[in-house]
Amino acid sequence: MRTGIIAIWCTLVLMACKKEQADIMPMEPEIELISIGPSAVVEFEQPIILRFSYKDGNGDLGRIDPDDHSLWVKDSRLAVADGYHIIPLAPPDTEVPIQGELEVELDPLFLLGNGAEEIMTYSFHVVDNAGNKSNEITTPAIVITAQDSL
Repeated sequence: MRTGIIAIWCTLVLMACKKEQADIMPMEPEIELISIGPSAVVEFEQPIILRFSYKDGNGDLGRIDPDDHSLWVKDSRLAVADGYHIIPLAPPDTEVPIQGELEVELDPLFLLGNGAEEIMTYSFHVVDNAGNKSNEITTPAIVITAQDSL
């Protein structure tokens, strides 16, 4: 009984806040870069850590199916972005504003050419379940050095 009352109270509080927060947060996801690093790497040696914040007015960011990607990250040296899975960030079948931070470990970089060094950036965005694409962010440059040039 007590648990039921608490659940009803929480639902009412969320419903009361929902419209006010939804008016502030857009229905399309928004992202902001927190950090990317390291900014200089030796090829094949260490992963790149991408941290960003997100906001979504109706909470439909993330997917249940691990093969269904909602984060797209593109290496500036390549033509196609890589997809990453984001788990659902709100309970299924709810429409609640959400915000938070995500950290993604990207595979170690490697040189594509024959030089001793390359400079690249990542650009990335998220797509919610309704198909709304967030703003796209481009990271600061990352310098990749060949293993044999050390």
